[in-house]
Amino acid sequence: MKRIAFDAAPLVGDHISGIGYCEAGLVEAMTRLHPELQYRFEYFSLRTPEEKRRRLAPFRKENIPLRTAFCSPLAYRTLSSVIPVPYSAFFGKWADVTHFFNYITPPGVHGKTVVTVHDMVIHAYPETVRLRTRQMLRLGLRQSMQRADCIVTDSEFSKREIAKYYPEYAKKVRVVPCGVDNTRFYPVEDEQNIAQVKQAHGIEGDYFLYLGTLEPRKNLPRLIEAYALLCKEQEHPPKLVLAGGKGWMYDSIFETVTALGLEQQVCFPEYIPSEDLAALYSGALAFVFPSLYEGFGMPPLEAMACGTPVLTSNAASLPEVVGDAAVLVNPYRVEAIAKGMQAILTDPALRQRMRQRGLARAKQFSWDAAAKLLYQIYCDVAENE
Repeated sequence: MKRIAFDAAPLVGDHISGIGYCEAGLVEAMTRLHPELQYRFEYFSLRTPEEKRRRLAPFRKENIPLRTAFCSPLAYRTLSSVIPVPYSAFFGKWADVTHFFNYITPPGVHGKTVVTVHDMVIHAYPETVRLRTRQMLRLGLRQSMQRADCIVTDSEFSKREIAKYYPEYAKKVRVVPCGVDNTRFYPVEDEQNIAQVKQAHGIEGDYFLYLGTLEPRKNLPRLIEAYALLCKEQEHPPKLVLAGGKGWMYDSIFETVTALGLEQQVCFPEYIPSEDLAALYSGALAFVFPSLYEGFGMPPLEAMACGTPVLTSNAASLPEVVGDAAVLVNPYRVEAIAKGMQAILTDPALRQRMRQRGLARAKQFSWDAAAKLLYQIYCDVAENE
């Protein structure tokens, strides 16, 4: 094995999601730990090749050249789901192993293939998935896993989920947990920096923080209802900050705020620049993430790395990630979420205990450790004829 290609599609979109940051962390660590290998990023682009190169720039090193195929990525994805147009027709036969980080292995890839399947939300909670994504995965996921030489997933929970819904591919699955980038996520002690970031995003006073896409499976209407219960118990409750871009079916989130009369208490900053994240996490009274379903759950890990107490769900992969370093609640019970928020708000000793445990827990997840697991997978796949 000498040449590794990375599908760069998750890194060239308008805003990078958790999938993109997962790829970025793994690629940075892999290329640093194994400079003896040759690497390249591959992606489709028709209208904005220069813009995509600009977006990739923060994740590139001198030893990662780019290979662009001048074709619409949507057109190729749509066509190849019906007609097996070979990927190698666009990217040639350069790579020994090609890694696709976003569920789908296209047809006709030269060499061996690795695909990351982050979760099984398409089956567990299909109603929470955007229609276009749901259609793509329903059409292509089984075929994708059949084509792949190895399926990587982010947690033992997701490995069990894949085996549940696709038992025929269970033996292909290997777990590579996500890491946390300590150059981006760390405790910010500079109060002036925190104050500046709060002001930039319209946040005043103490606050509970949620950070992530505003979409159904994040369980935000129940979080808002729980916060309303907390406000009834507290004379001067902290604000609730729901930060992140609008996903799919987000209207119910805003409708819940309005129905409960919380417009002055709930703040909606949208996309948060990367350089503001550590200060935003560090300034929060606690990070609240009662998601119904996660294949891993990077935001709680990021919050713990910043020394922020975490409240999260006792469901899916989240207990596997946070261990005993968070307040775990039943995400379906509004009263349980409210009780957990109340405990964090009123118990300084609990906040300090969660802070110390969270910092220690976050140290157990590094991109270097993840890249070492992934390197072994690449070697095993390349050697398996």
